[in-house]
Amino acid sequence: MTTPMVQGATLMVQGTTSDAGKSTLVTALCRWLKRQGVSVVPFKPQNMALNSAVTADGGEIGRAQAVQAQAAGLAPHTDMNPVLLKPSSDTGAQVIIHGRAISRMEAAAYHDYKQVAMQAVLDSHRRLSVAYPVVMVEGAGSPAEINLRAGDIANMGFAEAVDCPVILIADIDKGGVFAHLVGTLELLSASEQARIQGFVINRFRGDIALLQPGLDWLEQRTGKPVLGVLPYLMDFHLEAEDAIATRQVAKAEQRLKVLVPVLPRISNHTDFDPLRLHPQVDLQFIGPGQAIPAADLIILPGSKSVRSDLAFLREQGWEAALQRHLRYGGKLLGICGGLQMLGTRLHDPHGLEGEPGSSDGLGLLALQTTLAPDKQLRTVCGQLYLESAAVSGYEIHAGISSGPALDNPAVQLADGRTDGAISADGQVLATYLHGLFEQPEACSALLRWAGLGDVQAVDYHALRERDIERLADLVEAHLDTAKLRTLCGL
Repeated sequence: MTTPMVQGATLMVQGTTSDAGKSTLVTALCRWLKRQGVSVVPFKPQNMALNSAVTADGGEIGRAQAVQAQAAGLAPHTDMNPVLLKPSSDTGAQVIIHGRAISRMEAAAYHDYKQVAMQAVLDSHRRLSVAYPVVMVEGAGSPAEINLRAGDIANMGFAEAVDCPVILIADIDKGGVFAHLVGTLELLSASEQARIQGFVINRFRGDIALLQPGLDWLEQRTGKPVLGVLPYLMDFHLEAEDAIATRQVAKAEQRLKVLVPVLPRISNHTDFDPLRLHPQVDLQFIGPGQAIPAADLIILPGSKSVRSDLAFLREQGWEAALQRHLRYGGKLLGICGGLQMLGTRLHDPHGLEGEPGSSDGLGLLALQTTLAPDKQLRTVCGQLYLESAAVSGYEIHAGISSGPALDNPAVQLADGRTDGAISADGQVLATYLHGLFEQPEACSALLRWAGLGDVQAVDYHALRERDIERLADLVEAHLDTAKLRTLCGL
């Protein structure tokens, strides 16, 4: 006789809007449960983001789920985010199922594909719910997007399929919090409304007594409890799912000025969070139409559509600005797509990122890149050739680069390979490694290379761990933990 599989509890967090606090609350709940010795796993059925991470099983998931895995004390796994959509145009995206890119689809084609994607979602959820007592799920956007209700796999469509309770979170800092909560509830079906087990209000500032009449009205109006009000956290950092975070910590007098162009399809901009939070770095993201100021270091970031983003840079005057920057002794760093832009030619024969064809690169490194259907996905470690500094990170790229510039590499990897290039004059450095600023030793070496003296070492992982702990403290102090434990089946 076979023993039936025992499935754990599933709790889902949905939001009234994008950036309402879903990722933050799931992260907080994962660490809160871990503190109590509960084995919990994060899960997001479908994610649309250009910030991604490489998993222990060699796949690709949304960056937010990798942070939630850290909060749960787990290594990231592709089952935590079975469907990832990486936009490559205003209407199309690369579709990644169980960590592997399967196709580039237009929105209408993906809508028809959702039934297949839903099966991948349910397969992942089933595996996780057998392996863990609690599955903590993050929705996407809002469940009240009427045009996306048919075939939904990201919000209530998933919740109905697995029959799980839902918490609805709203951001009071945006204004209109009661309209967001009541309006979202009203737009749901009767069965979906019944799934909402309570509300959480996020990012509140001020005297909670002044908010209490509104909370009482909300409970009377909806018949559902307010599970708590989370205060606005100052000096708080959690890696953004997609929106570029620009908040900086207080800066020292001696600062290195760093510029990053905001590309239309910029990817993995969380690479720059350690610099944004470094007390000696003044990091500026330069958007379309903005003046390009003088700087010590310019970084060309990753891109989901390298050739079109390079054309955008040229339209915005960056090519001349980079030449001027180098003439005046500035340093230039290219990461992943940025590396490819620095070469002489870019080839996309299969049309992986748009129309098939080739483009001239910036010609600052003697290398060229051809995009190939099989994406390179690796977590790596090694040493920078700068100061032999320890470095770790991850590779996510379809490009295969070749050329004499690579004979003077930037990184010696532990697996015996080399990566990237440094120009003969030492002014231009390029690498495929994302996350290279997260290791304190590598970050300090790169800042010294860029011209900063007496660098203060900053442990980015410790900063992230500190803020995850702060989130768990907020759950304990401000949410109805007895109700949460019941919802988690504890």
